[in-house]
Amino acid sequence: MNAARTRSRRGTTAALLTVPAAFLAVFFLYPVATIVVTGLAPEGHPELGVLGRVVTDPSVREVAWFTLWQALLSTAATLAVGLPGAYVLSRIDFRGRRLLQAGVTIPFVLPTVVVGSAFLALLGPRSPVNAALSALLGEAAPTLDLRRTVTAILVAHVFFNYAVVVRTVGGLWSLIDPRVEDAARVLGASRWRTFREVTLPLLRPAIASAAAIVFLFTFTSFGVILLLGGPGRATIEVEIHRATTQLLDLPLASTLALLQLVAVVASLLVYGRLQRRTTTQPLVGSATTLRAPRSRGERWFLRANLVLVAALLLAPLLVLVERSLSTGAGYALTNYRNLFSAERATVLAVPAGEAVRNSLVFGVAATAVAFVVGGLAATAATVSRGRAADLVDRALMVPLGTSAVTVGFGFLIALRHPPLDLRGSVLLVPVAQALIATPFVVRTLLPVLRSIDERLREAAAVLGATPARIWREVDLPIVGRAALVAAGFSFAIAVGEFGATVFLARANLPTMPTAIFRLLGRPGAANFGEAMAMSTLLMLVTAAAIVAIDRLRIGQVGRF
Repeated sequence: MNAARTRSRRGTTAALLTVPAAFLAVFFLYPVATIVVTGLAPEGHPELGVLGRVVTDPSVREVAWFTLWQALLSTAATLAVGLPGAYVLSRIDFRGRRLLQAGVTIPFVLPTVVVGSAFLALLGPRSPVNAALSALLGEAAPTLDLRRTVTAILVAHVFFNYAVVVRTVGGLWSLIDPRVEDAARVLGASRWRTFREVTLPLLRPAIASAAAIVFLFTFTSFGVILLLGGPGRATIEVEIHRATTQLLDLPLASTLALLQLVAVVASLLVYGRLQRRTTTQPLVGSATTLRAPRSRGERWFLRANLVLVAALLLAPLLVLVERSLSTGAGYALTNYRNLFSAERATVLAVPAGEAVRNSLVFGVAATAVAFVVGGLAATAATVSRGRAADLVDRALMVPLGTSAVTVGFGFLIALRHPPLDLRGSVLLVPVAQALIATPFVVRTLLPVLRSIDERLREAAAVLGATPARIWREVDLPIVGRAALVAAGFSFAIAVGEFGATVFLARANLPTMPTAIFRLLGRPGAANFGEAMAMSTLLMLVTAAAIVAIDRLRIGQVGRF
């Protein structure tokens, strides 16, 4: 009986892994391997001497060390700021909670070039902080200028990745039965001890998932470092871009990309060790875990987090809105009207409205692909925790730590021969976006799937339920809420993806981020104002998508 069940599980796992493994092999491993081999063997013969030259270069070692320590520090800072936010949004019921949930996701999908400009304004000598200090202290007020500092980089990384911790950890936190914590309090445990010994172990899978994602994003940080770090600081990603576009040194870029992949794989191995210890836990409907603040301490905790969100997340977004409305004569909708006028087609190749439509169409297609691939991978890793499932699970995380330049050029170089001649296909954009969004689907679904008590499935099987019915009536009501969160996150990521899209999108099919990039690349206050207007539209589209996903219900999915 046990042998038959084991064979059945292996067959199910193999079937589930077919699509994720094929997707990863065709659209990631093959393009990246092609560009690395092309760089290291340009004439068909390996030139491995470049490996030694790059590894022994002191400047490269300095870049690698800076890349590592700033990523670790950024991850720690994001967790420290994000975990309280995850608790507030998943456990405390207050007016405007749903709107705030949608709002915290917006920074994550904004193009870094736009947010970098906003932070330069906020952290420079003419920032609102310096204006307030001057009003209070007069000429004795100090002038704060945090541009081109590590502090600016850390603040920007927390700004971008705050939503990863809040949505990933908060998604699981909202399903943990609060009676487990209440029982510990009744037995005399303090709040801190209850969190440390009861809640934290239950949240460990989600925290490890969020930390892995944040580390990979900050390890491969490009736009933030380029704009806020100044010429004296560079990550491996920045060096890859410089070697590819400025130095035209493909062997150097290939070597750096290879080193980056090694570091990413090493970090995923560490992440895998953290994920091995998962705990089956009692899960309840998210609606039953929400409650109003019970004490004065909780009310102050809520207020402190709302102030932090306003200062960290809303201030840069408000700067973008203010700049989109600003004209030489005051505030008006001039930038929006000019953006959608017929004359702007000469800049964007198409009217701005089509750029919005392209982003939505590509985003929906990428979400569908990411959800299928990620959902199958997460289910396979749950059904069988063998090496094959774990290998695909870890491998799907690797694209997050791979240079967007490498992926984009890899697509163009590798996918140009039949039967994979896709250079002129519109499919490349949603596929590249899905490659980035798929890990978020896996990371969102997997902790919840693995937290379901296996005895529930076994009891249903004993009563005669088929595997399909067990999934529909046991797993789906529990994981449905997390699935909706994963879909919303995937769509938001796809709509705002810039790094790979800028290399792959046709000139006549720009997305909103590429349209913003084109406008920022043209001189003049009018183009800059219209770029800010398009950025504001991108924020609104993202907010609408996240609010819709948060409110969407399909039957009893997400309510059990």
